[in-house]
Amino acid sequence: SMFLNTLTPKFYVALTGTSSLISGLILIFEWWYFRKYGTSFIEQVSVSHLRPLLGGVDNSAPSAANAANGEADSSRQSVSECKVWRNPLNLFRGAEYNRYTWVTGREPLTYYDMNLSAQDHQTFFTCDTDHLRPADAIMQKAWRERNPQARISAAHEALELNECATAYILLAEEEATTIVEAEKLFKQALKAGEGCYRRSQQLQHHGAQYEAQHRRDTNVLVYIKRRLAMCARKLGRTREAVKMMRDLMKEFPLLSMFNIHENLLEALLELQAYADVQAVLAKYDDISLPKSATICYTAALLKARAVSDKFSPEAASRRGLSTAEMNAVEAIHRAVEFNPHVPKYLLEMKSLILPPEHILKRGDSEAIAYAFFHLQHWKRVEGALNLLHCTWEGSNECLAHTHSCLVFFFAAFRMIPYPLEKGHLFYPYPICTETADRELLPCTFSFSCHWRQGIVYLSLVLVIAFDGKNVVWGFGYFFTYSAFFLLFPAAFHEVSVYPKKELPFFILFTAGLCSFTAMLALLTHQFPELMGVFAKAFLSTLFAPLNFVMEKVESILPSSLWHQLTRI
Repeated sequence: SMFLNTLTPKFYVALTGTSSLISGLILIFEWWYFRKYGTSFIEQVSVSHLRPLLGGVDNSAPSAANAANGEADSSRQSVSECKVWRNPLNLFRGAEYNRYTWVTGREPLTYYDMNLSAQDHQTFFTCDTDHLRPADAIMQKAWRERNPQARISAAHEALELNECATAYILLAEEEATTIVEAEKLFKQALKAGEGCYRRSQQLQHHGAQYEAQHRRDTNVLVYIKRRLAMCARKLGRTREAVKMMRDLMKEFPLLSMFNIHENLLEALLELQAYADVQAVLAKYDDISLPKSATICYTAALLKARAVSDKFSPEAASRRGLSTAEMNAVEAIHRAVEFNPHVPKYLLEMKSLILPPEHILKRGDSEAIAYAFFHLQHWKRVEGALNLLHCTWEGSNECLAHTHSCLVFFFAAFRMIPYPLEKGHLFYPYPICTETADRELLPCTFSFSCHWRQGIVYLSLVLVIAFDGKNVVWGFGYFFTYSAFFLLFPAAFHEVSVYPKKELPFFILFTAGLCSFTAMLALLTHQFPELMGVFAKAFLSTLFAPLNFVMEKVESILPSSLWHQLTRI
């Protein structure tokens, strides 16, 4: 009791303020760790280190041999599932990405994405014999250069030596500020590339070096023709673009790595040539070929188109689903299972950003790339988005008018298997998509979005330190919340995660602890005498059992023995 009576209100202010500050720092670290690694740091440490000390054993632990085999299988599956693909519809850096940066001040591409593009360029546009040709030797170094201006300068230097196709490609991609300028440069690149292709074609069987050079010239020619077709599509010459793509696919049928059929599908949808779209799908929507969001959702769109204009949940609840409607619903189930991120973008429940140059199949990056180019095609088909909305998540409006036996068909999102469960039509949804998408997508942040919250917390700081007596604690709160908003400001793009992760218990606990201690600090500062009385009463109640035990011990033990124990 003497100790409690000596405590002043300043001590309680310092105690509650320090507790709030420490719990706030723990909350910030926990939230940062969860955002980066998807798990709670405290929980991970508890499971990894404290559980073995307490004697906890994982009953589900496999044997060493099975574990080794399982890890090997999972690693192989992870590599195959998380393979990053070149975006078939990637935009032009100079004419589109850079213009976006000039207008908004935001970088639409990540360093990881651009580094992958640099690796692609070195793979497609270089070969071992480049050092024998001065212009190609310059371009070989240019593709490795990080600075865009240095790459452009190197391309101009190469063109001063001779007509270099890859130099024109670089200028068309990065220096041209309009699609018209890019198309002109690609036409010059086509003229130079065709000459190199014809020469290397005649010499390809003379040795391994000539074969590698011919392979490089083939890649260059295919790339140029594909980009010229994309220029024609962007400039409104869609029929010309379709013809160029068809000719390119006939001339080079084995070069499937460019996925030109996805460019063709988008152009045919723009022409509303749905019969031709179905013919392309019949060729590429095969069980032996890799799927994509473009293939799955385009197939769903075609089947939805046949019934969407007359579809209504009320009619379906009265008469049941027809065969065509059943096929459309199942096609949407299939598409949503392949990539569950797409519907939110098609239904405009989430804002779009510019698609990256590389995508992860079944990931958020692929969903953005698909919706960016295909949203207009879904809007053009009357009722298609309504059917998608009813089928996707089983919206309340649709389910309210639907017979219970049909609810099964109107909840596609609920049918998607979780990552650890068995897949229905595809492999179980991979767990590595979130990490890869965070590397591909520009998840940078905008500090201007938090000025309102900044005013609120600045007001809190002023309230705490308004009389100048607790300036130190005021600055402590200011720096704590400033650090929070510096680490977690409003996202330029929030990566879509499936399945949606719930906040760990320890984040909620530390958030509640921080808020509670901050409130105590504020009340203690405002009403020191009253809070001191409450604190003393609380501590007295808390220590009452201990005091009772001590009194019993003193009454039982001899006073001399107790005196000796207290002196130890």
